[in-house]
Amino acid sequence: MANFKYTALDTDGKEREGTIDAVNMDLAIAALQRRNLIISRIDPVAKKSDVPMSLSSHLMFFDRITNEDIVMISRQMTTLFEAQVSALRAFRLLASEARTPKLASRLDDVANDIQSGSSISMALSHHPDVFSPFYVNMVRAGEESGKLDETFSFLASYLDRNFEITQKARNALIYPAFIICTFAVVMMLMMTIVIPNLSGMLTSVGGPVPLPTQIVMGISNFFRTYIVLILFLVLVSGGFLYRYSKTPTGAEMLSRARLQTPAIGGIYQKIFLSRIADNLSTMLKSGIQILRAIEITGAVVDDPVYSNILTQAAIEVKGGLPLSEALRKHPEMPGIVVAMIKIGEETGNMGTILETIARFYRREVDNAVDTLVGLIEPIMIVGLAIGVGVLLAAILMPIYNIAGSF
Repeated sequence: MANFKYTALDTDGKEREGTIDAVNMDLAIAALQRRNLIISRIDPVAKKSDVPMSLSSHLMFFDRITNEDIVMISRQMTTLFEAQVSALRAFRLLASEARTPKLASRLDDVANDIQSGSSISMALSHHPDVFSPFYVNMVRAGEESGKLDETFSFLASYLDRNFEITQKARNALIYPAFIICTFAVVMMLMMTIVIPNLSGMLTSVGGPVPLPTQIVMGISNFFRTYIVLILFLVLVSGGFLYRYSKTPTGAEMLSRARLQTPAIGGIYQKIFLSRIADNLSTMLKSGIQILRAIEITGAVVDDPVYSNILTQAAIEVKGGLPLSEALRKHPEMPGIVVAMIKIGEETGNMGTILETIARFYRREVDNAVDTLVGLIEPIMIVGLAIGVGVLLAAILMPIYNIAGSF
């Protein structure tokens, strides 16, 4: 049995407030209507949690809403709208079946706003941490066209594609990053623990020390002497870089550095071009005007460089310049993309052209990631073999010399 708080008008037009117990909201509404009350608002009363506040706040760290949650919501909304379920009832159902309390709370808030007379898109816009401007504007376009079921289906497919392509590139970089970090830690331990013991042994024995061993011992002494200073500088530099990356100038500079990094930069460029084309295509096909589509895409592309390009392009398109000409001024936009967009403008088939561009760059990302993974492994093996070989040679050479002198 659940408890609901309501605000209603009686037959005399007086406002009444109170609570009612019912199995679900539909039965609570039916019970109030039988009392000849006109309901203006009804909300479930949250039960007090037995979990201490401090523990709840710590557990909220794990209560995050993922991309899969939004994809699932979109697919479920498609099914519910196709079944002629009302928006209010649909969001109540989704809230009751939500994976996490945070998601359930957001969906309940959306349902409450809808019950108060708000549109779906307006209700979703109150939660920008869950529903992006792109998502909200797509829903608004679906409301205007009367095709909300198709809109939520488009959104689910788009989010799936976007997540898949981003995740594939990210996963391709995790393995080499892990290997490099592990190698760096091992080398640091060798330089600060193993090599100093070797140096003490060689000093006590006497005799000539090979040049490679002298170099390694010198590096080891440097690390041991300045290890605290090195760690301090690394932490300070990391903190400064993090804070700088949060500023508009720093974010754009780091983005340009990322795009210009050999091998990796090309992958990121293809990801953002695919995302831009996919966003624009999806919105144009949903009936959103080209100018508004460009502005929204610039806000959600998640890269400062391409966001600035689209912001400038939106200003120039508003001034009457074709999109292809506005993008042609930026070297980050490949000529093939500009040419394809120009064809779309001339034929009036921009949505389909952009969809073709998005598919092309998704395939390019797949190929580039597979190629990078195929090259990284042998390069790392060779690099690690050389590093370990030099270190072992520096350690073993003086030991062999000492053994040969007896």
